[in-house]
Amino acid sequence: MALISPSRRVRRTPFSDGNEAAGVKAYTVYNRMLLPTVFRSVEEDYRHLKEAVQVWDVACERQVELRGPDAGRLMQMLTPRDLRSMLPGQCFYVPIVDETGGMLNDPVAVKLAEDRWWISIADSDLLFWVKGLAYGFRLDVLVDEPDVSPLAVQGPKADDLMARVFGDQVRDIRFFRFGMLDFQGRSLAVARSGYSRQGGFEIYVEGSDLGMPLWNALMEAGKDLDVHAGCPNLIERIEGGLLSYGNDMTDENTPHECGLGKFCNTQTAIGCVGRDALLRVAQEGPIRQIRAIEIHGDRVPLCDRPWPLMAGDVQVGQVTSAAWSPDFGTNVAIGMVRMTHWDEGTDLDVVLPNEVRAAQVWETFWV
Repeated sequence: MALISPSRRVRRTPFSDGNEAAGVKAYTVYNRMLLPTVFRSVEEDYRHLKEAVQVWDVACERQVELRGPDAGRLMQMLTPRDLRSMLPGQCFYVPIVDETGGMLNDPVAVKLAEDRWWISIADSDLLFWVKGLAYGFRLDVLVDEPDVSPLAVQGPKADDLMARVFGDQVRDIRFFRFGMLDFQGRSLAVARSGYSRQGGFEIYVEGSDLGMPLWNALMEAGKDLDVHAGCPNLIERIEGGLLSYGNDMTDENTPHECGLGKFCNTQTAIGCVGRDALLRVAQEGPIRQIRAIEIHGDRVPLCDRPWPLMAGDVQVGQVTSAAWSPDFGTNVAIGMVRMTHWDEGTDLDVVLPNEVRAAQVWETFWV
């Protein structure tokens, strides 16, 4: 595959020096920023993530900050999830939709105060949509991208490593909650969350100058825990059914098609711009939906384009992410499947670039 030419348009992160020192082998571009994808190999990184602890540069999860008296109103306009019960100190996974109910992003919303929120976004230009709503509705709110860069600590030894740097109070942070903890005299939001099923934390590093000091502190403190630089792992995320915006779903899909209906309170999420469209979807139900797909045979190639799912001569869906799973001894995949063929155990064919393989639909993911 051709290399990516570096330029100022593809932004480095506050942790890029650490990635390079750790021997990063591959990047992707995410929100016009470098995101590591491989350090040793995808399978070696996968095994280490499940057994030890990794520090991930996820600064590409850019923040959209809402600040001002109308911040809460604007946040509710963005999502069909009812946010009225959300308190400062909580993080909510929120589908964000347009006026048609199409998915624009699937970020984590961080409520810092009643009048201040961060939206930790997936790969899309959400900032411009939010600015447009704020201006179009003449809301009293400032919308901007602050100098905040998330750093994730993931893996079964994450609690031990974090406690060495932030103190034992980090162990008391509940899932999808955050606490303000001190590092070198600065107060940082530390949340129990992350893009893996192995457990861990995301540290919202406010101020690029603090990036490498924190990286180095974690690496030094975790030497005996076998800490390594890591990154979101393709195999592990597919096993756990963690969706990738732009890969597994786009603005052509509703939250219900993505299996995110449980995060849609369309009856009570008053003000959401896509509420009317989603009320119809909630009542009628989706005609296609995300499913786990097992692909039989030897390991599949990289899935860098949709692979058609066929029932005979009829296309009934597509596979959008796939990888060989060492732990389950099969090819695991994520696909969007029509309701006529989404029942567990349904046999289909998947059209790979150079061959056709047998596949089977599963209702739940592997972990």
